[in-house]
Amino acid sequence: MATGTLISEDEYLRSSYEGPEPEYRDGELIDRGMPTYLHGMIQMVLGALFLPYRKSHDLWPASEARHRVRPGLVRIPDVAVQQGKPAMSHPDHPPYVAIEVLSPDDRMGDVTAKLREYRDFGVAHSWVVDPVAQALYVFDSDGLHQVRSLQIPEFGINFTPEQIFEA
Repeated sequence: MATGTLISEDEYLRSSYEGPEPEYRDGELIDRGMPTYLHGMIQMVLGALFLPYRKSHDLWPASEARHRVRPGLVRIPDVAVQQGKPAMSHPDHPPYVAIEVLSPDDRMGDVTAKLREYRDFGVAHSWVVDPVAQALYVFDSDGLHQVRSLQIPEFGINFTPEQIFEA
């Protein structure tokens, strides 16, 4: 939900915010859901799962990094994985993987719209992780689908629920 505050994109990118950092759309700040401890734990696990692939596949995970999806639109994936170490603080090229971890107050319609923007931006793999239901989803040209594992077949990567939600 937009807050009604009008600021320039440059001002937004230079600013820091308390609490969950808002995203930016055409001059307005867009509030993001309040993450829970479980949400943050899953973000860290997902990032850690990618660490062994830094050298072998040049994949670099980051949590909550701003991405310029288009002029006037900055999104913040919960986890973004770039192929090649980014040289800029706010990448304007798509991550190879964008992952959204659901928070209790997330609306699936809003998440799906964000995933569509990622696809249009050129993200190769868009995933959703639901930590409460312990469910995994992928978003592709046919929409959102629940899956048994999160895969990047071209790299032989396969993350199972046991790896992500370990007890």
